[in-house]
Amino acid sequence: MASGKNPLFDTATTLGKILAFLGVSAICGVLVAGLMVPAAAVTGSAANGSVQFFNSLPSELTVSPPGQVTKIVASDGSQIATLFNENRTPLKLDQMSPNIKNAIVAVEDYRFYEHGGIDMTGILRALVSNVRGDKQGASTLTQQYVTNVINENLVAQGKDADVVLNGQKGVGDKLREMKLAIALEKQYSKDQILEGYLNLVFFNRNAYGIEAAAQYFFSVDAKDLSLPQAALLAGLVNSPSLYDPSTHPDNSIKRRNLVLDAMLQHGYINQKDHDAAVATPIQLKVNPPKQGCQYAAQAQYFCDYVVHQIENDPAFGNTVDERDAKLLRGGLTIKTTLDSRLQGAAQTQVDATAGANPDQWSASLVTVQPGTGKVLSMAQNTRILKGQGKDFITSYNFNVDSADASGNDLGGLGGMQPGSTMKPVTLAAWLNEGKPTNQIVDASKRVYPLNYPWKTTCQKVTGAFDSSQTSLGAADDLQNDEPQWYRPMSVREGIYQSINTATFASAAGLNDFCDIQRAADAIGMHVGTGKDEKLNLSTLGNLLGGSNVAPMTMANAFATFASNGTYCTPMSITDVVDSQGKRIGGQAPSCQANAIKPDVAKAVTNVLQDVLTKGSGYNIKDDAGQTIKVGVPDAAKTGTNQYNAQTWVVGYTKGLATASFFGDAFKPAGHKGTDVTINGKYYKSVDGAFIAGPQWAYFMQKAAPLYDHGDFDAPPSALINSAQSQPQPKNTDNGNGGGQTQAPSAPAPTQTKPGKGNNP
Repeated sequence: MASGKNPLFDTATTLGKILAFLGVSAICGVLVAGLMVPAAAVTGSAANGSVQFFNSLPSELTVSPPGQVTKIVASDGSQIATLFNENRTPLKLDQMSPNIKNAIVAVEDYRFYEHGGIDMTGILRALVSNVRGDKQGASTLTQQYVTNVINENLVAQGKDADVVLNGQKGVGDKLREMKLAIALEKQYSKDQILEGYLNLVFFNRNAYGIEAAAQYFFSVDAKDLSLPQAALLAGLVNSPSLYDPSTHPDNSIKRRNLVLDAMLQHGYINQKDHDAAVATPIQLKVNPPKQGCQYAAQAQYFCDYVVHQIENDPAFGNTVDERDAKLLRGGLTIKTTLDSRLQGAAQTQVDATAGANPDQWSASLVTVQPGTGKVLSMAQNTRILKGQGKDFITSYNFNVDSADASGNDLGGLGGMQPGSTMKPVTLAAWLNEGKPTNQIVDASKRVYPLNYPWKTTCQKVTGAFDSSQTSLGAADDLQNDEPQWYRPMSVREGIYQSINTATFASAAGLNDFCDIQRAADAIGMHVGTGKDEKLNLSTLGNLLGGSNVAPMTMANAFATFASNGTYCTPMSITDVVDSQGKRIGGQAPSCQANAIKPDVAKAVTNVLQDVLTKGSGYNIKDDAGQTIKVGVPDAAKTGTNQYNAQTWVVGYTKGLATASFFGDAFKPAGHKGTDVTINGKYYKSVDGAFIAGPQWAYFMQKAAPLYDHGDFDAPPSALINSAQSQPQPKNTDNGNGGGQTQAPSAPAPTQTKPGKGNNP
């Protein structure tokens, strides 16, 4: 059967064109009647119905700020990253080149400054042209702006499917657009409408608004657009795909020249300027925007951490979707705590630490400011995307809890085994009971059987070290790294030499084993899944670092010692400002003074200073075998897990606390750090002082002088007991102090491995 079209109404025929002309003329009659004739004065039911229909259309348009680019910046204002759904940077009209203003008016609506929102002359001209077979639009710039505003509002509400494109508009849509355009002209000046249009209009999926378009196609600001550049962009809005100069240069140059013709015709340029512009070839300098933390100019993983702070904060919306919409469309400026000076030094250091890395060893540094909780730097030796300069690609953030980076793209790894960097927690509990650091404990004791009478007022202590009870679930007798350390010694010596049996003798000498848990809670210790899950110190293996803890948690815990017992919640955002410059959020320091007693914190620091001068940290050496000195008062603790696969130094000055990690962040047992060559150097075993140690020391050499680096406060003599322990040889780490995570069903703690290692 032939086509179902009625030839009488086929617009391809002369009669069809006449009927189409008459039909649209009728619409114009409705419009004129609605605008110019009071409904009560119109005679005839048809005319009255038409006027009523027009009058029923909305006459108010909500002009909301369009989607804009959100910027994440460091504390000095330097850019970290941008986030957006629509790449748009709004400008004032006087910040745009006169060329683009003149070009868009000349080609899209040369009577723009003469009409009141709709152009009846233009409509009639378009009707006649269309009847002749030449397609021509009649929408004014104001009408186009109305359409763009309506569609932008729909997109902002997540109603993309309701967007009506030009070719899909019906008569009702056009009448609504006209009425809104007339109302808009009464509310805004011509320049305000033109400014809004140029900021809103779509040029390319990478460029919304004239500033983004100028940057995308020519890598210039909109104020610097030349005449041929402006004419090309003005021509592009008619059909961004058809006239894209990157993919259809011939179409683009023809359209550009048509715009130049219009500018000449309507007096915006003279013949000489016209001819010179027409003769100018298209000279693109395409600059695709790169948005998201994966393209961050610095601190990719810190950027992701910040994004998740916003996404998890109800202050920015009732749901994650609402918060994401604010991030991607709100034009926010998020000022963070990141110190670019420290970040650059940290990134350089972690990259150098691992160097050429075929075995994909992990290295990370994270720094927190004592007394504020500000996260000042966060670096690791990986990149998120291929081609970014490193062969180790991962989206996992080594430094934070999994709950702090658990979005669509990135995930927090959930921490690593901190080994002997956990030992200062037991020391803090010891000091909190008023016991001095130089008190002698029996570090020869290796057996803590299942029925051992721990003094506890809270949870039952689980686990045991007793080779005779292994069939009942106990671990083998507690071991140190070398045999000469099974002897009485001071608690101080047990810490700076990192002796496992001394830590357990200290725990056994407490009046209440629960004081260890209280000390851990006070300094914010928790497992790496998130802050709501406490680190369970009633499991004996965890005294030696058997459970995964995030480096940022470790740095912040030691920051509590550095600040004389003041615990601060980590913070990463100081201010969030909306597109209008109004402050809508930000974090302030949230600190608790005396989370642990100031004198206790001072005494912990006093002992940890010895780690670097005569203990396990003395082995933090350069390639020439010389001990690396930070050069200011400092304190630290080394740590190594059972397999020498996860190694640490966590240390601090008065102004900075930094956790340094080296190892395999993914495989605590499956990638052993023994008999390995790393960065061109052979290691019989990798311990905290060997690689994580120099990484920490070299970074702190650069960073520490930028912050408070004065002397630590002295502890009271009652917590030292004046008589100093006898000096011991500068030593390897003798406890190995690691520990692998205990299976949930086993009551015994993780057993450390003898004979290997230098930094527990």
